[in-house]
Amino acid sequence: MSLTLAAGSVTVILGQSGSGKSTLLRSINHLERVDEGFIAIDGQLVGYRQEGETLYELKEKDILKRRVEVGMVFQNFNLFPHLTVLDNIVEAPVTVRGLAREQAEREARELLARVGLADKADAYPRQLSGGQQQRVAIARALALKPKVLLFDEPTSALDPELVGEVLEVIRELSRSGTTLVIVTHEIGFAREVADLVVFMEQGRILETGTPDKLFNTPDHPRTAEFLAKVL
Repeated sequence: MSLTLAAGSVTVILGQSGSGKSTLLRSINHLERVDEGFIAIDGQLVGYRQEGETLYELKEKDILKRRVEVGMVFQNFNLFPHLTVLDNIVEAPVTVRGLAREQAEREARELLARVGLADKADAYPRQLSGGQQQRVAIARALALKPKVLLFDEPTSALDPELVGEVLEVIRELSRSGTTLVIVTHEIGFAREVADLVVFMEQGRILETGTPDKLFNTPDHPRTAEFLAKVL
C-alpha cells in the first residue's frame, strides 16, 4: 500500500509494539534499507538513484546529504553528554550545512526560545529533566531546517508529568507548516493534531484516515480492536 503525505501535514502512526511503526520511520531517512518499493521527498528518492527501472543505493556521503532534509527525534533524546545545550544544537548546522558558527549560535538561541529553554543554553544535558532534554533534541532536529521531521515515540521515555511540555512543543510545530510524522501512543494528542492517522500491523499499513474517521468509524476490524484497548 502506498502512502502520500502532503507537505506541511501532520501524520500520526499507530499500532501495537512490533507492528513496524519505527521501522517505517527509519526507512524514511534511510536508517533502514527498504526491500521493495521506494520513498521520495519532494519527488527525490531517499537513499537511491533510479536508472530506468533499477534503483541503485547511493554512496554514504550522498545519503547523508539527503538525510539532512529529514530530521529525527528519538525516544531517548540522544544528546551529546559532553556538549552544552547550545553546542548540541550548533554542531550539525556548522559541520553539515557549513553555517558560520556565529549565525548557527544565533539560530540555536532562537530555537531554544521557541521550545521554552532560552535560559538553558550553557547547561549540560545531565543538568536537565527528561522533558527538557527532549525539547533540546527537537530544537537540534529543527536546526538543520528539515523538510520532514520524524518523531519516534517522543514521550515514551518521559515521566508522566513531563509528557505535556514536549507535546506542547510538537503541537506548536504542527501549526508552523513543518511536515511532521509522529509515532506515538498518545491517542488524545493524535486526535487533536493529526491531519492523517495511519494504523499499522505486522509491517503493513492496514488503514489510513482522518482522526475523526479512524477513531470513530474505523473500516478495519483490527483497527477497531486496537482502539478498543487503548481508548
